[in-house]
Amino acid sequence: MSDRPQRNPRPVNRGRVRAVERLSPHMIRVVLGGAGLAGFEAGAYTDHYVKLVFPQPGVDYPEPFDMQAVRRDLPREQWPSTRTYTVRAWDPESLELTIDFVYHGDTGLAGPWAANARAGDEIVLLGPGGLYAPDPAADLHLMVGDESALPAIAASVERLPEDARGHVFVEVAGPEEEQKLAVPAGVRLRWLHRGTSPVGAALVAAVRDLDVPTGRVHAFVHGEAGFVKELRRLLRVEWGLARDDLSISGYWRLGNNEDGWQAGKAEWNRQVEAEEAAASAS
Repeated sequence: MSDRPQRNPRPVNRGRVRAVERLSPHMIRVVLGGAGLAGFEAGAYTDHYVKLVFPQPGVDYPEPFDMQAVRRDLPREQWPSTRTYTVRAWDPESLELTIDFVYHGDTGLAGPWAANARAGDEIVLLGPGGLYAPDPAADLHLMVGDESALPAIAASVERLPEDARGHVFVEVAGPEEEQKLAVPAGVRLRWLHRGTSPVGAALVAAVRDLDVPTGRVHAFVHGEAGFVKELRRLLRVEWGLARDDLSISGYWRLGNNEDGWQAGKAEWNRQVEAEEAAASAS
């Protein structure tokens, strides 16, 4: 039994696999559908995300599924695992939800599930959440991320107005991982190939090479926590971007699975904010 304080419940939905497509060697697209998504709502943001629920083997969960009841009534080791994924696309007319998965082989939960998904397979998902969409009133847009942020960046690029100006930097392992993204004429898209370099090193270098922009910049920077931390300091302290114009967060961290990263993420954010405050005051 758990006496952990209860969180506000996330909407519970069920999706059935309609299609699976290998976009690149390390990116798999799964399209979910069915009446279990009739209550799903997305579209206000381009970084909408859901938490996919993966049951523990041999554990019976309440029906209809209720995460609050699970946390209240079952020991922690029987709680299902959850993995967070961006809503790549949502069609409320056809009730089709598209999610792109980064696949690193047979390790982890979500990647192998996507690789082995077949039409008719069902999965429970919680959400959506989300906070960001590109502001059409901004003078300049900046989008930066690794593979984990590519679905959100792709969705965000599709929402840019035709007269938008800006820079989009996406780091992937190599040219085989690039995807076709249509950007407005005033937006420069650059694919950066990691090769054997540390994750995010090319992204940090690319943003540092930019001239400090004038006007209002609306930025979206997400991916591995190490490079996100470097760019957060650059944008907040050196460029002086307003907090409200910056969507920036570590989606994952080297050496941690999602459970471990989420457990320490709040403290990580506090430390980063403290370092930024000290740098700004010096």
